[in-house]
Amino acid sequence: MTLHGVIPPATTAFTASGDIDFDAAAEQVRWLCRHGVSGIAVGGSTGEGHTLEGDEYRDLIGTAVDAAGDTPVIAGIITDSTRQAVARGRSLDGLPVAALQVTPVHYLFRPDDDAMVEHFRALAGETGRKIIIYNVVPWTYLSPALLLRIMREVPDVIGVKQSAGDLKLFADLMADLIPGKLVFSAVDALMYPSYALGAHGSIAAILAAAPGPSVALWDAVQAGDHARALELHTGLLRLWNALLPHDNLPAATKFAQSLQGCPAGLPRRPMSEASPKQRDAITKALQGLGVGLV
Repeated sequence: MTLHGVIPPATTAFTASGDIDFDAAAEQVRWLCRHGVSGIAVGGSTGEGHTLEGDEYRDLIGTAVDAAGDTPVIAGIITDSTRQAVARGRSLDGLPVAALQVTPVHYLFRPDDDAMVEHFRALAGETGRKIIIYNVVPWTYLSPALLLRIMREVPDVIGVKQSAGDLKLFADLMADLIPGKLVFSAVDALMYPSYALGAHGSIAAILAAAPGPSVALWDAVQAGDHARALELHTGLLRLWNALLPHDNLPAATKFAQSLQGCPAGLPRRPMSEASPKQRDAITKALQGLGVGLV
């Protein structure tokens, strides 16, 4: 199975008491699949994966796998040590996930490059899973050279989800990419140029907020319809600008989903819900994209 195309990171629907609403989680996966996505990522940062406990994490991934059917599921891992990452990966034994999407450790202290290579080597070796590096942590951001080194030295690291807004770093990574490895864009504001640079697909919050236009953008670039791609890019950029101004991106994404009839639930405290100003801007941006609202 080769991962490619639009792979939205599902949000995690929480109730007012902070429990996972597993029925809503399953329906969201089915909703995303109905939009023609190529895969689903679960338990990442958009899914508030850093807040999930062990048992509920496995149950959430299992719920997504069951709801997704033949659509591949990627399981996010956001932890602070190799031991924790391995334990979380091994908790999924028996579940047919396509890959693990793993951040470098995200606490204050950055491992040196050799330790970073060993982190991913141990994770791949002890879980027996394919790994996608989720390159997102600002103070543990991995350079293109280090990412390439890890992919060379750890064959089961099959690719990178390249985040942050620096398209030059994305281009540097693509320019020297090892044949057979994958790069997914999480540069939400710049999906169109990411695809034009050769990205194998995307895993980013904007995809979960507007899966229909996101799939249409990918399809337009693959078909060489750059006029349509630019039009969709502009609309998605406006939506991203509406989602982004506060540190509650998962909550803002959930509001965008709820406007389209997806049961997205609440954020897990202490994250705040989308503000009235955000809600107004998100609604207008979705209307500009021509998305049907409920």
